[in-house]
Amino acid sequence: MPLTQAVAAAFAPTGLLSQAVQEYRGRPGQLQMAQAVAEVIEQGGMLVVEAGTGVGKTYAYLVPALLSGKRVLISTATKALQDQLFGRDIPHLRELLGLPLRVALLKGRASYLCLNRLESARQDWRMDERLAALHLARIESWAHSTQSGDMAEVEALDDSSPLMPLVTSTRENCLGARCPQASSCFVNRARREALSADLVVINHHLFFADLNVRESGVAELLPSVHAVVFDEAHQLNEIGVQFLGRQLGTGQLSNFARDLEQTAQAHARGLAPWAELAASLEHSAEAMRARFPESERVERLDWAAAGSRWPQLIEAALLALGNTQAALVLVAEMAPELQSLQSRAQDLMELLNLFLLPVPDDAVRWLELGRQVRMLQSPLDVSQAMQTRVLPPQGEAGGGKSWVFTSATLGHDAQLSWMVESCGLEGARILKVPSPFDYAQQAALYVPKVFPKPSEASHSDAVAALALQGALVLGGRTLVLTTTLRAMRSIGDRLAMELQGRDDIQVLVQGAMPKRELLARFLQAGDAQDGGAILVASVTFWEGIDMPGAALQLLVIDKLPFTPPDDPVLQARSKALEGAGKSPFKHLHLPQAAVALRQGAGRLIRRESDEGVLVICDVRLNQMGYGRQLLAALPAMRRLGSEQEFAQALEALTRPATRDRSSNVLPW
Repeated sequence: MPLTQAVAAAFAPTGLLSQAVQEYRGRPGQLQMAQAVAEVIEQGGMLVVEAGTGVGKTYAYLVPALLSGKRVLISTATKALQDQLFGRDIPHLRELLGLPLRVALLKGRASYLCLNRLESARQDWRMDERLAALHLARIESWAHSTQSGDMAEVEALDDSSPLMPLVTSTRENCLGARCPQASSCFVNRARREALSADLVVINHHLFFADLNVRESGVAELLPSVHAVVFDEAHQLNEIGVQFLGRQLGTGQLSNFARDLEQTAQAHARGLAPWAELAASLEHSAEAMRARFPESERVERLDWAAAGSRWPQLIEAALLALGNTQAALVLVAEMAPELQSLQSRAQDLMELLNLFLLPVPDDAVRWLELGRQVRMLQSPLDVSQAMQTRVLPPQGEAGGGKSWVFTSATLGHDAQLSWMVESCGLEGARILKVPSPFDYAQQAALYVPKVFPKPSEASHSDAVAALALQGALVLGGRTLVLTTTLRAMRSIGDRLAMELQGRDDIQVLVQGAMPKRELLARFLQAGDAQDGGAILVASVTFWEGIDMPGAALQLLVIDKLPFTPPDDPVLQARSKALEGAGKSPFKHLHLPQAAVALRQGAGRLIRRESDEGVLVICDVRLNQMGYGRQLLAALPAMRRLGSEQEFAQALEALTRPATRDRSSNVLPW
C-alpha cells in the first residue's frame, strides 16, 4: 500500500487512531500535513510546514515516518521535547500501529554520566560541601541502576548544577578508547543504539555541533537515514550559527584549571608546580570575568566594545596555557589523563589565537556576558552550511533524502521567506496549515489605545496595573510575558506590593524556583477554588510551555519582541542585507518580531475548549504602519476597542461557558 494511503487510513474516522483513543477527533489540517510528509518521504526533497497551534503536527509527521519503513532522524530544539517524543509519543504510536521498530534517543555527551569522572569526583575537594556531597551520593546510587546514563533521570539536578561538569565529560576531557571505563561508557552505548535504530531522536544543538566537529556520531548516522524531520524549526538558524562557529569561555578555562590540578596531582605529583599553574589559569579567567559586570541574563556585546585591554587578557591566558603546556609535555606519557590535558591545552591555545586574528568578512564575532564570559565567532546564518553540507544540490529530489521542517511559526508571509532564506531552503515545497481553533470565538485581543510608550519609565507599572485588574476579576489565571528581565522584576515587584496581605492571589516570578515547579504551582493555583496566581516571566516562557484549560485566561505581553538594535549579530546581518540592497527592518527585524510575538501569543489557546484574552501593551501596534503587519500575523482573534469592552470580556470569562469545557482533546 502506498504510504499516502496508509497514512490516510490511520487518520480516518474509523482508523487506528480513532479506535484506540476515545477522545480522538479527525482534523483536516493534520491529515493534510501528514499526507504532505508522506509524499516527501516517498518522493524525496524538502518540505517546509507551518502548522498552527492545535493541528497536531507531532503525530502528523510521526505517523508517516513510522509507517514508511525507512530510517528516520528527528531533531528538536529542546531536550524536553526529545524526552517527550522518546518517552511518550513514539512508544504510544509504535504500539498502536503494531510496528516492531527500534527507536533510540541521542543527546550530547554532556547529558550522560561519565563513570570515569564520577570516580574522580569522589576525591574532589569541593565534596566537603554538604549539598554537593548529598547530590553526588544520589548520583552514585542511581548509577548502579540506570540503563541509559541520561542525567535527566536524576531528580532535583538540573543542567546548571555545579556537579554536572564533574560527573559528565566533554569532547576535550574525554579519554576515548584509553578510558578505563570505555566498555561501559553510556555515550558509546547511546551511539551504538542510534546507529542500529530505525528511528533516532536528537536535538538541533547536537546536529549542528556534529556538522562542525563530527564528534557525536550524527555524522556516521546521517548517510544511512532516508528522512530527516526538524521540529521546532524556527530555532534552527539561531542554534545553528552558534554551533557552526567557534567559541571559548571563561568557564572552559576554569574547568581546565580544576581538572589540571586534580588530575596532575593524582598522576604526576611533585613533577611540576601544578597548583601554581592552575591558579595562574584561574586568575586569567577571573580577570576576563572581572572585565564586565556579572549578569543573570546572557547579553551580547559587540566585539569592538570589549576595548583595547581585551587582547591583553587573551594574551595573559595564552601565557598561562603555554606554561601549562610545557609542563604537561614532560609528563604526558605517564597517563592517558595527562595526554588528554596536553591536547586540551593545545586546543584552548589555538582558540585563543583565533580570537586575536581579524574577523573574517563572512562571519560575526561577539562576546556573551553572564555569569561567565564567552567569545564567539560564527557565520551570519546557516544557509550556506545547509546547502553545501546537508541538503541535496538544487533540483536533486527524486529518490534522494527527504527533509521536513516544521513549527507553529515560521514566518509572517505566505512564502515563509524568513525561514526559507535563513536556512537555505529555496526550492522547498511550502505548506501553511491553519489552526483548527475558532479564535474569533475563543479569544479576544486588546491593544490599549492610551498607554505609556515602552520607552517611558511608567510603562512597567502600567503593565502591572492592567495585569492586576484582570487577575482580580479572574481570580488569578494570568500570565505576564516580558521582553526583558528588568521589566519582569519591576512588574513582579509591583504586583507583589499591590497584593501584599492578600492570600487569594499569589505572584510567581521566573527565577524564584525551577521552571517546572513554577508551572506546576501556576496550574495548581488555576485549579484551586479559593485562590489563583499571576505568573510573571520572560524569554524562556515565550514558547514550549502548555497551560490548557481555565488555568490561563489572561495573557499580557508587555511590548513587541524586537531584538535589541545593539545586538552584534543583528547588526552584522543588517549590514549584510544593506549590502545586498535589502531593507534590514523589512527582511529581518519585522519577521523575527512577528515569529516571536506569535510564539508568545500561542500560550493562550491550547485546546478547542480554551477561552481567554490577549493584551499587548504596546501602542506602536496602533500607531505605526508595521503594526498592521504584526497584527495580521496573529491568529484572527476578535478585537476589543475600549477599556469597557476589555472589562466585559474579562467578566464573560467568569460566567459559565457556553462552550464545552469538559472537552479537552488530546494533542494528536
